[in-house]
Amino acid sequence: MEKGLVIKSTGSWYVVKTDAGKEVECKIKGNFRLKGIRSTNPIAIGDRVEIIPNAEGTALISSIEDRKNYIIRRASNLSKQSHILAANVDRCFLIVTVNYPETSTTFIDRFLASAEAYNVPVSLVFNKIDLYSEDETRYLQGLISLYEYIGYTCYTISAIGGQGVDALKNEITGKITLFAGHSGVGKSTLIKSILPDVEIRTATISDVHKKGMHTTTFSEMYALSEGGYLIDTPGVKGFGTFDLKDEEVGHYFREIFKFSEGCRFNNCTHRHEPGCAVLEAVETYQIAASRYTSYLSILEDKEDGKYRAAY
Repeated sequence: MEKGLVIKSTGSWYVVKTDAGKEVECKIKGNFRLKGIRSTNPIAIGDRVEIIPNAEGTALISSIEDRKNYIIRRASNLSKQSHILAANVDRCFLIVTVNYPETSTTFIDRFLASAEAYNVPVSLVFNKIDLYSEDETRYLQGLISLYEYIGYTCYTISAIGGQGVDALKNEITGKITLFAGHSGVGKSTLIKSILPDVEIRTATISDVHKKGMHTTTFSEMYALSEGGYLIDTPGVKGFGTFDLKDEEVGHYFREIFKFSEGCRFNNCTHRHEPGCAVLEAVETYQIAASRYTSYLSILEDKEDGKYRAAY
């Protein structure tokens, strides 16, 4: 029996880096399933596991250690299931572009809320700043002001030009860092600039829709020479919601949670209740309309049954 870290997943096989430093291809032992988590991948990148080596040089994963956190999204093909992007991460960088392709505030807010729910610290990285028009740059500055006001650290970079990349390198040393975002926002290009010796395919942008084309199909963890790991994830199109009561959704929007302390009712959903401090804060521009719209969209998803709960 040996212990190790899951550094790569191909769907059926997992690569585990043992505490002795050896990389071993592993399969899951029997019908191994995690209690309480209904997901397409019971084991995720970043999991600490126990393995039982065999004579062929491969091994079986026999158990998994408790996770300190994980980042999860609705599985794209099975609405009743979820997909865990990574576990036990020290921080996540959400790579965002205001164009080429555009990342919507709804997507950003859903991702941030999900990360808050599962205790994952997130910073926003605005990429492709060398490409934006004056209007796009003004919009970018508005977004940065909004998210910094809420309490999220923001970075501006050009992954291709190298601008701002050194600041990110300093932040990830010695930590396990997850890079996430839509396809085409430049995750792979950014990772290549941080780890030039690693073989990573990069995407081209479809001219017709200005959307990225998927290049990463499975999450993978890369060791940093200065210590720590960097996790590359497949491009995420949408972000389904999670198993929360209506009155809990606001807990994961920091500013809504702050203002909700002034609501008349403890179980206020901040939509129509009298004495709602959140609605008053939206009306007086103390809560951004875009954030409130994202909050409502999660409640509407739950009512429509559009997304099933992620476990």
